[in-house]
Amino acid sequence: MNRRDFLKHVGLVSLCISGRLSAASESKPPNILFIFSDDHSLQTLGAYGSRMQAFIKKHKITPNIDRIAAEGVLFENSFVGNSICGPSRASLLTGKHSHLNGFKKNGDRFDPEQWTAVKALQRANYQTAVMGKWHLGTMPRGFDDYQVLPGQGTYYNPNFITKGSAEPVRKQGYCSDIIGDMTIDWLNRKRDESKPFFLCSWHKAPHRTWLPHPKHFRLLDGVDVPEPENLFDDYEGRTSAASQQEMTVRDHLNISADLKVTPPVATTPVQTIREKAPETKSMDPATFEEFRRMTQEQKKAWDAYYVPRNEEFKSKDLKGKELTRWKYQAYLKDYIKCIKAMDENVGRVLEYLNTSGLDKNTIVIYGSDQGFYNGEHGWYDKRWMYEESLRTPLIVKWPNVAKPGSRCKEMVQNIDYAPTLLEAAGVEIPEAVQGRSLVPLLRGEKPDDWRESILYTYYGNDIHAVKSHWGVRTERYKLIEFYRTGEWEFYDMKKDPLEMKSEYDNPEYQTVVQDMKNEFEKLKAQYQLEEPQAG
Repeated sequence: MNRRDFLKHVGLVSLCISGRLSAASESKPPNILFIFSDDHSLQTLGAYGSRMQAFIKKHKITPNIDRIAAEGVLFENSFVGNSICGPSRASLLTGKHSHLNGFKKNGDRFDPEQWTAVKALQRANYQTAVMGKWHLGTMPRGFDDYQVLPGQGTYYNPNFITKGSAEPVRKQGYCSDIIGDMTIDWLNRKRDESKPFFLCSWHKAPHRTWLPHPKHFRLLDGVDVPEPENLFDDYEGRTSAASQQEMTVRDHLNISADLKVTPPVATTPVQTIREKAPETKSMDPATFEEFRRMTQEQKKAWDAYYVPRNEEFKSKDLKGKELTRWKYQAYLKDYIKCIKAMDENVGRVLEYLNTSGLDKNTIVIYGSDQGFYNGEHGWYDKRWMYEESLRTPLIVKWPNVAKPGSRCKEMVQNIDYAPTLLEAAGVEIPEAVQGRSLVPLLRGEKPDDWRESILYTYYGNDIHAVKSHWGVRTERYKLIEFYRTGEWEFYDMKKDPLEMKSEYDNPEYQTVVQDMKNEFEKLKAQYQLEEPQAG
């Protein structure tokens, strides 16, 4: 054997060995860490291009979530099928729209007997756990371990329900810190190293009523958050639905519970606070439970920040647009501060993965149950099929699979999460699942038959008076039907990205409107969505 043949032989042997090692690595199921937040808008995430991107980056609000995007894939067109907390989580777990998984509105109860992706992962030898917010009305099933908030939970010194324990346990501290602690503790002490894991670290933040970590009270002092150009939307050019809601910054943010204009909490009994601010009686009692749960140290920190701020506010006696602007700044600053504390704990968990070496074979997913209005259309909250609440963050890091720093423009939806988890883990996807696996997209591929439209349904309830509606969205167009009132809206989002004027009755769009109605009917048949009952 001459030298050239010898080197060729060595090269082939090396290639075979390398191939076996690579195959062995690929055959080892990946760990999955699913970090989830509540009501996190794209506008307040630095990695997404938005009207507030420069502000968010300048003040370093989401550097750790942005880091996941820098190391993975950011989905630019990620949507939900029903923009409300519980239904969104149910779709995530089941891979089905609300009408099939049975959870249409907050207050419904998730059927724990039904199939979920978590149960399938558990049967496939994954160790499963969830830490944080659950909010599905029934206890988690398919999880080997859980520590979850009762209902919405509280920001300060919250209770957690632990698997195997009959009574909730109060934990001292700030909710985002505690969820970060529990996530790291589970990875450090409870993880079975012989199994891959599926771990959910699901945050309460930044859900209403936006109570910041005391260390962040002064985070945005002296600066103004950028206003959306439609903060003072007059709702002209649309159906009656937009003007008849109850979720405006101007009229519906609660001055005491949402905006924290209260007497000093360190020296005033909670009942007295309620009596002095009678409008708070319509609010969720959990808001006042926060005050009851605060330590004296937390109350003093609260008063040190909010009391002088409130005195200054009262002295100005603001009216009209200036009052709305003050409310906007007060609301949004607290909202952003809650995101900051949550992001810090995302960073702590990522650092643990790196120092432990788990990062090399762990898929990290960051998402939220839906988007949120940060003053757009003059609103807060979610529920609508308009862009700010329809869109939701989705970022996935998958070492050696997803190209770092890449962006995916394909339309994806939260019904896709369940099949994605299963394919990533090498588990068969049931035919009944309505979503599609995102694994090809994560690999940088696009299937020829990838969806060109998404279905949306919102079933309405008394809160915020948002009318029931459903519709279809394509890359450029959106069609919405408010089916209880028989009203329709249609938007050309290329020409009207803020959705300020419906073109439903515009003769120039009638062919497109009919095409959208045909697409809507196709999706209803595809997803087995029946016509709503009258009433």
